[in-house]
Amino acid sequence: MARRPVPEYGEDFSFVSPVVKYMLFIFNMLFWMMSMVMISIGVYARVMKHAEAAMACLAVDPAVMLIVIGVLMFLITFCGCIGSVRENICLLQTFSICLTIIFVLQLAAGVLGFVFSDKARGKVSEIINNAIIHYRDDLDLQNLIDYGQQEFSCCGGISYKDWSQNMYFNCTPDNPSRERCSVPYSCCLHLEDEAVVNTMCGQGMQDLDYLKAGVFINTNGCIDKLVNWIHGNLFLLGGIALGLAIPQLVGILLSQILINQIKDQIELQRYNLQHRSDPWS
Repeated sequence: MARRPVPEYGEDFSFVSPVVKYMLFIFNMLFWMMSMVMISIGVYARVMKHAEAAMACLAVDPAVMLIVIGVLMFLITFCGCIGSVRENICLLQTFSICLTIIFVLQLAAGVLGFVFSDKARGKVSEIINNAIIHYRDDLDLQNLIDYGQQEFSCCGGISYKDWSQNMYFNCTPDNPSRERCSVPYSCCLHLEDEAVVNTMCGQGMQDLDYLKAGVFINTNGCIDKLVNWIHGNLFLLGGIALGLAIPQLVGILLSQILINQIKDQIELQRYNLQHRSDPWS
């Protein structure tokens, strides 16, 4: 039986495609630079923040979270950059595995959030109520709540009276605070042509019933408004999730293609080395 001819390749032939190699490098370089920007912003925000206020009430300080995410992105994309340039299988596999784990975790979080939507709603309520209690303790948290209440035209968790949970806005008779029975200014109804924001517009609003308070402030809570917004913007949220998933899938695909090409190149080199040392084989 005739032996099947073995394909011959020139000395300069390479299975590694420069297109795949440098596409993966550029892909990682972009995210590597983004990670450095995130770390810089996080460090700046952490340094500028008062030490005694840092992490006083948020489960995770936003500045610290930004730094952690930036560092993780830096390490992962560093593996991708060096692995693609140096054609290092170990670094490329590390990069691919990390991206796969992140993608699976995101997918699992989305599925669990959908399946256990009732429990998720309870957790959101707990977070909002805890944020109300610590409203004055952290400037980041205060700005976040004010932005949310203005954006969704809401006040408190279930209603505006939830602000009584805060020690400054508490309605008990023995509360000495000047803000007793008040709500933050972000609860107030503002006129479109209002030039100066009246930060005291929520004074004494908790003493009023829903109808009377509704003339001056938003009386509906933010939990229902947030849930309704999520239900009404499922396509937008799905698009954002897809936008986050596509770069990860592209990175996984390119890294796996490059890994296979490098392995083929290694096999070719072994084959050539073997036939140089044994010309009769």
